[in-house]
Amino acid sequence: MHAFSFATKKEITKDEILQNQEENESEKQSVFGAKPTSGSFYPRPEVERRPETGDKSIGSIFAFDGAAPETINGRLAMLGIVWAAVAEKMSGLTVYDQLYTQGAGLVFYVTLVPLIAYASIVPMLNGESTDARSFGPFTARAERWNGRLAMLGFLSLLLTESFIHAPVFGTFF
Repeated sequence: MHAFSFATKKEITKDEILQNQEENESEKQSVFGAKPTSGSFYPRPEVERRPETGDKSIGSIFAFDGAAPETINGRLAMLGIVWAAVAEKMSGLTVYDQLYTQGAGLVFYVTLVPLIAYASIVPMLNGESTDARSFGPFTARAERWNGRLAMLGFLSLLLTESFIHAPVFGTFF
């Protein structure tokens, strides 16, 4: 396991981050049009946002532009959409019914969310970026996009089920 860890880990240097910050157009201004400046709350330059070169405190990692929010939410959404599909097919209940009318769903949810969050935060607190690991097609970019799509998919699933009052995966698939 330890050899696997080192074989998939890529060191990201401060020079590489500064070069990306200089070349990448999306790093030159925020969504709101403001230019990133050091010491401002939002947006921060990339070199200050990244766990390997910036502040490794919980507040910085969980800031709006920090490394943790999108990573953790994406991982939970990916897990949630798979869980919803399997559990709906097996039980015939909507996601809401699984969580609130069946006691086991809520127990699994309350147990799993902190576990995934903790497993995601520890490497960041140790200064490892979410971009530092890759194995074949499992890259940070692929994880981010799959997580974003899973977040949209899970939200769509919840909204659809709230309108049709039936499990999507149990009814249509």
